[in-house]
Amino acid sequence: MKLQILIAAIAALAPLKAADRSAKQAAAPARGIPNELIDYPQYLRIAREVQPIREKHRLTEEQFAAMAAEPGTVVLDARSADKFKLRHIKDAVSLPFTDFTAESLAKAIPAKTTRILIYCNNNFRGAPLSLTTKAAPVSLNISTYVALATYGYSNVYELGPLLDVKTTKLVFGGDEVAVPR
Repeated sequence: MKLQILIAAIAALAPLKAADRSAKQAAAPARGIPNELIDYPQYLRIAREVQPIREKHRLTEEQFAAMAAEPGTVVLDARSADKFKLRHIKDAVSLPFTDFTAESLAKAIPAKTTRILIYCNNNFRGAPLSLTTKAAPVSLNISTYVALATYGYSNVYELGPLLDVKTTKLVFGGDEVAVPR
């Protein structure tokens, strides 16, 4: 009887081992597929290099508003065009993150030394349609900052705090904004 139970258990586990082998075989070739236009190790290197700079370049609401008002400063909104149309910080330039290329960035921000202020959905609450909260590790501020650094933009600052759209001193434009503040 014990031998029959052992044989049944081995038979039941056999398909699982085969599936595991099959999954490992399918994943193995993927690790070796070359693509010179995708460089994850370089992304991680740049992200590590800019992390301490980014941390020093995070601004309070008051600092962000004051810098935004200074001539030559670009407030960049990297959210999708439809979200920008609904609500954005007044006078911000829209360039969706998915459209970042050397050419599109140069057109929007010609000098790599231009002061750029960035913000994202995760800086605001109270506008779930236009400023939908993202998972914290994929906050657009993080990827936007790294991407701008990768393209050589060296004067980037980021809105730091989480603000309520009803009480912030920052002025919004867009279709969702019923009455200008």
